[in-house]
Amino acid sequence: MERVEQLNGPMEKRTLPYREAEDSDEQHSESLATMLAVDDASCNPAPSENGDNVESELSRINESCSGVQRCSEENDEINESTRLIEANDEDGDGSSSNGGTTSPGLAGKNVALVQPNNHRRSDEPTELSFEKFPENHEEKLKRIKIENALDDPKTSLETWKQFAKSEYGLINDDLRRKIWPLLVGVDPQQVDPAPSLEQLNNHPEYNQVVLDVNRSLKRFPPGIPYEQRVALQDQLTVLILRVIIKYPHLKYYQGYHDVAITFLLVVGEEVAFHVMEILSTNHLVECMQETMEPTQRRLMFIYPLVRRENAALCSYLERSTVGTLFALPWYLTWFGHSLNSYRSVVRLYDYFLASDFLLPIYVTSAIVIYRQNEIFQEDCDMASLHCLLSQLPEDLPFEYLLKSAENLYRKYPPRVIEKDVETMIAKEKQQRLNEEREREYRKLYGKKPPPVSNSIISRFLPHLQLSRRSVFVTTAFSILVGFCAYYYRAHYIPLAAVR
Repeated sequence: MERVEQLNGPMEKRTLPYREAEDSDEQHSESLATMLAVDDASCNPAPSENGDNVESELSRINESCSGVQRCSEENDEINESTRLIEANDEDGDGSSSNGGTTSPGLAGKNVALVQPNNHRRSDEPTELSFEKFPENHEEKLKRIKIENALDDPKTSLETWKQFAKSEYGLINDDLRRKIWPLLVGVDPQQVDPAPSLEQLNNHPEYNQVVLDVNRSLKRFPPGIPYEQRVALQDQLTVLILRVIIKYPHLKYYQGYHDVAITFLLVVGEEVAFHVMEILSTNHLVECMQETMEPTQRRLMFIYPLVRRENAALCSYLERSTVGTLFALPWYLTWFGHSLNSYRSVVRLYDYFLASDFLLPIYVTSAIVIYRQNEIFQEDCDMASLHCLLSQLPEDLPFEYLLKSAENLYRKYPPRVIEKDVETMIAKEKQQRLNEEREREYRKLYGKKPPPVSNSIISRFLPHLQLSRRSVFVTTAFSILVGFCAYYYRAHYIPLAAVR
């Protein structure tokens, strides 16, 4: 049975059906997928600690976004801007170029050229571009160094991490197929054979996984033969089901397949299973809980990081109440769903595999800071900023952003940001208490309550309702009593001492 979190009731499940690409505008506006969906689906978060109703928040965003031009772009416009060229283009030397697909079982490399579309939301479907680029001089030198390291059995894990994190990453998929397993401690020579799809089709998550996989065609290399595409879809379904069967405490979420498909294409079915089971019990474990509360709490790291680098930018975002929903698909899929360029996706995966599991959050914060000029040019309201931030520009300088994220991580490690998050949560709780107090007071007295006083009277008499007049009278009386005490001490106490 599917696990769909009911926003207005008990959270029993975690997934909602996908919105079909041909849905009408009315269905599109009613669907929560417009804000949260990963691969056109709703990754419905549980109500956050501040008790806000996520569904009402999303409805408010949808209503507001209807008036913003960039949020009303039709999918037809995206399709018209997409050209597919040169299917089954093979390299003469047999090596994969940057961004090429060299998965076992793929006969050739396919190329898709996607025209830039800067009005695409992070939850919109997109063609994944497998466009190939020739190696520059620096990439060639680095490739030679990596190949030499592969020939040396004494090469350490730290060396592989440095290769993966430094500029240009692991260069191509031939090298990734060998090094990605090493980064997570998987021996490609000792893997379990994959079961058949028929052996797993009785699993309660089977239908939902198949539904997600069937709608992820845009993430496969374009132009591959039908039989090959079907085989890849079956392999992806088996890969996902194997993980959630082996770890029943982990719950499948929509967007998980975007991560799995990347490893399937690069390292093949059997190795991808062992990579995914390690990631699912480490890097992605917070995303695979019964509710999305751990994920929501983790997304709160964005604001303290932004505030420490640019307080004005953070204040602007907070005043707009834009929240963090725009970044949810990025974190759940390691940006795998939201980027057009396969080259960019695998470059980020190089970096994330070699880094702390929170680096996707630091990269998200780096992107927000990098786009500060765009943000300040937008109206300070939730709809405008959500629509802006949920779009990932095609020309993001990821090498620069990865270095910025690394600097943020060194300057503000997770333990420091965790304290900031706790302060934020406490502040939100106090604000909710004040709002509840105001609502109760309005019900009883029909007016706004007086401001909370820090005076001595309010400390000793916390239930005493103080108006402006009562505060004035009390203050005047206190001054009079103090004056009398001073006069008595100055005149009568000395006379009593003389006598």
